[in-house]
Amino acid sequence: MSSVSVSRVLPPALAAGVLCALVLSGLQPHDRLTWVLETFWVIVGLPVLVLLWKRFQLTPLLCCLLAAHALVLIVGGHYTYAEVPFGHWLQDTLGLERNPYDRIGHLTQGFVPAILVRELLVRTSPLRGSAWLAPLTVCGCLAFSAFFEMIEWWAALAGGASADAFLATQGDQWDTQWDMACALIGAVLALTLLSRFHDRGLARLTAPTAAPAASPAVPA
Repeated sequence: MSSVSVSRVLPPALAAGVLCALVLSGLQPHDRLTWVLETFWVIVGLPVLVLLWKRFQLTPLLCCLLAAHALVLIVGGHYTYAEVPFGHWLQDTLGLERNPYDRIGHLTQGFVPAILVRELLVRTSPLRGSAWLAPLTVCGCLAFSAFFEMIEWWAALAGGASADAFLATQGDQWDTQWDMACALIGAVLALTLLSRFHDRGLARLTAPTAAPAASPAVPA
């Protein structure tokens, strides 16, 4: 299958898969309030992407990463981060003191937005090829992570004990600092591992369409 065909088929397939997962996760979640709070970004983000797609298409790499991030949020919303079965399996296998799925979620919170921020900066600012691109991308991811921690703080103030499942601190007084550290590590890893591959995808996406061949001159 050609790259053009993949770029046309992949986004709607990913969107359909995420939508199905979202609907299924909403059937008898562990805690309805946590499900709403955790999947809010998916509920809002998916329609926005669909509405803006014709004017601002994304690279296939970013589409795949966004879908993966959505699934992480959806699973965490359904079970709550402290009760995800995969996290319990990791906890038992590695002998950890807590369910690490929350750490995975915050690592993803840095990894995926790093490519999103990078793509937006490359395509909408003069930073393409600039040495400032990577540092500013990491700063953007850290800013989002800090903002998310503030959302958790507001949720704790508003919801009290009912927001415990959303916070998923599991008794760790340094949970906020660990969350932001995981986001930082994720952002740096994404830029280190995927920047070159991302550049190739951006080049294909933004390449000008070839002009049609001129009609042969008709002799007088």
